[in-house]
Amino acid sequence: MPDAAPTHTLHELADGVLAWLQPGGETGVANAGVIVDDDGITVVDTLMVRSQWEPFAAAVAALERPVRRVVLTHAHIDHVGGTKAFAAAAVYATPPTSALLDQTMPIESYKAFMPAFADEFDDLAEAGTRPVTHEVDGAASLTPRVELLPASGHTPGDLVVLVADADVCFAGDLCFFGVTPLAFQGDPATWADMLDAIVELADTIVPGHGPVGAEREVRELQDYLRHCVAGDIPPGPWDAWAERAERDPINIERAAALAAGRDEMPPSMLRAIGLG
Repeated sequence: MPDAAPTHTLHELADGVLAWLQPGGETGVANAGVIVDDDGITVVDTLMVRSQWEPFAAAVAALERPVRRVVLTHAHIDHVGGTKAFAAAAVYATPPTSALLDQTMPIESYKAFMPAFADEFDDLAEAGTRPVTHEVDGAASLTPRVELLPASGHTPGDLVVLVADADVCFAGDLCFFGVTPLAFQGDPATWADMLDAIVELADTIVPGHGPVGAEREVRELQDYLRHCVAGDIPPGPWDAWAERAERDPINIERAAALAAGRDEMPPSMLRAIGLG
């Protein structure tokens, strides 16, 4: 893995491009980012529960620049739970993400799947999240620095944020580094292919979970996903990744269902959220 960057602080990757990394990167523990333009700030993802987003929002406020935009890389709660911390910003996401954010949050399933945060989910349910204000259905230049690129693989509504002048890509959950990916709503085959495009975008890649990485980490993830599609995961660099025991069955079951023409949630995921 690359050298570890500091966590729970805004770490500058390039001029005006900062990452907020949470250590471990396991279930419910995601990353976020900040991009500074002349007119203010673009925030990339907003973390999940108050104990996560409050210190992140405070660090952003300390930059003393207005937050103009929030970009959500997809709809999973560990990336969108803190949207109300940036109440004055426009919220950008893909149409599938927008549709999911308009639905009632499945709080009991969150508690079953992420019991470490169970005590905070009632607060999240009361506070809610902000709806998307601007839907992104194609590649778009959001600011002079920020380009938005819709994608798919982890979910049908993935959105990649590229800062080309800094050679930095915020890949959302299309990239998990040092942590086993989770494909319960995704397509592992499509996801693996999509990573060919990700490595061409930038040399520095901020994943949705885990430390900042580059092409090597993307290729390891790609290999793992292709083994999930094949239905057999041999020994490899993924042996050191967190949450293998829980996520391998979910990813293999999802790939097998899609190969058989069934777009359904894996039985092992249903059990994990208390519905199986």
